[in-house]
Amino acid sequence: MSELVEYQEGSVVSRPVIDKNVGIVTLFALNQGEGLSEHTVPFDALVYDIEGEVDIKIAGKSNRLAAGDMIIMPSNKPHALRALMKFKMMLVMIKQK
Repeated sequence: MSELVEYQEGSVVSRPVIDKNVGIVTLFALNQGEGLSEHTVPFDALVYDIEGEVDIKIAGKSNRLAAGDMIIMPSNKPHALRALMKFKMMLVMIKQK
């Protein structure tokens, strides 16, 4: 899975794997210091850390993940992330009816 998305300097790289009405699976690659700004989504989202380390803030609480770790970001809760080193993740969102 790690080989399906590559790092690019100064960019957050994403690659959709599944994009259906019922859910989305996307792979991301971020260089150290790159991140996603605080936002909310109307669905629960599961983050699986493929490689590297990341700090994910959910509703203001910091959560540090390393390779192999997972976390659920609840729907409608503000969250953001910052790569502490080169970092790849799989994001899974299951859309609720």
